[in-house]
Amino acid sequence: MNKILIIISVLGMMLGFNSSVFAGPDANQQLLIKRIQESKMKLKAAEAAQSTERQKLIEQHMKMMAETMEKMRSMTPRKGMSMQEHEEWMDEHQKLMQQVMEQMMDDHHALMRMKCM
Repeated sequence: MNKILIIISVLGMMLGFNSSVFAGPDANQQLLIKRIQESKMKLKAAEAAQSTERQKLIEQHMKMMAETMEKMRSMTPRKGMSMQEHEEWMDEHQKLMQQVMEQMMDDHHALMRMKCM
């Protein structure tokens, strides 16, 4: 019975197991994920800070987001990807773009609240 399971497993791998099913973000995307997380912490610190410090932290956050957006604009999927890998890369890129846009909107809202004070 065990031999049959092993043979079936090996055949399954040979006939169609694609390791890209388990593919996560590529190295550049992982760096951006880290950068987005750092900038989110900066934004939280800005929200907790008082007026002039808040303004300074929001400006730093906005600069970080602008740099991140610029990096994302220049990113492209690596050559030679399968269609599935390409789609996974695009999905991850889209998720990162959404996170950046959400943080930029949070910046905008924080600035608008400051103007109302």
